[in-house]
Amino acid sequence: MTDLRDLVLTIVRPLVTHPDAVKLEIEESRDFMEYNLTVAPEDIGRVIGKQGRVAKAIRTIVYGVRTEGPKKVRLNILDNK
Repeated sequence: MTDLRDLVLTIVRPLVTHPDAVKLEIEESRDFMEYNLTVAPEDIGRVIGKQGRVAKAIRTIVYGVRTEGPKKVRLNILDNK
């Protein structure tokens, strides 16, 4: 799963103005591997994009990666207010 973590960070870090503030935490639930992404508050709009287009594109790429095991991947973009 570290490859998927690296993929998300590689996509997100160039989009934001504070790449050091990008954090990705992984939580495992019964059905999902949840990737919780947090960025600096002023960068949240850059990651989500107009009408969620950037977030949707990131999720499309991440969900397209084949993973091992029966668990599905879920990418959550958390508001850090």
